[in-house]
This record gives sequence, C-alpha cells and structure tokens, in this order.
Amino acid sequence: MEYWIQERSLDFAIDISKHYIELKNKKYYEVASQLFRSGTSIGANISEAQSGCSRKDFINKMNIGLKEEREIMYRLRVTQKWFGEPNQELQKRCEDIIKILVTIIKRAKENSGAK
Repeated sequence: MEYWIQERSLDFAIDISKHYIELKNKKYYEVASQLFRSGTSIGANISEAQSGCSRKDFINKMNIGLKEEREIMYRLRVTQKWFGEPNQELQKRCEDIIKILVTIIKRAKENSGAK
C-alpha cells in the first residue's frame, strides 16, 4: 500500500481539526465534536490497516476509514447548509480521499479474489 494516503489523511485531519475549532468558537459544539472525531479517525484506520493480520483485515479497516470519510462529508454538508459555513475545499478533499479509498479497497479485493 502506498503510504502517501496516510500523509494525505493526516493533513486532512489537521485541517478538519482547525475547522472544528472554528465551529466550536461559534458554539456549534455537537456537530464540531462529531466532525473532529470522524476527521481524526480516518488516518488512524488507514494506519491500522497497514498492520492488518490478513488481506480481509486490511480491507475491513480500510472500509471503516471509508465509512468515516463519508460521515465527514455528510457533516460538512450539514454545516454548510444549516450554518452557512464555507467548507467547499474540505468537501473537495474529502471526495478525493473517498475516491482513493474506494480504489484501494477495490484493488485489494481484486488481488485477494474477494468480491
């Protein structure tokens, strides 16, 4: 697996954390907290996948990361639509990471013969 996705997810987590602080300062505590938890768990799941016991374990952990990324996208859309928070750049980066994770999972499944 290419380690650049770990760096990309780390950079994204840092920017999500900065967005969290902005939302928290505006007193959007709950959604900010949810965004922070999901945003910082992506890289953790990707890193954990590197130590997977098997191809199946790797795919499972990458799928968890993908689910978290989709959750972040939803919360970013909520904060944009409900609170008028500008976050198009974060949404674009989130979409890019989703596409990358989908590709990694698809290739891992193809290489393992799983469907």
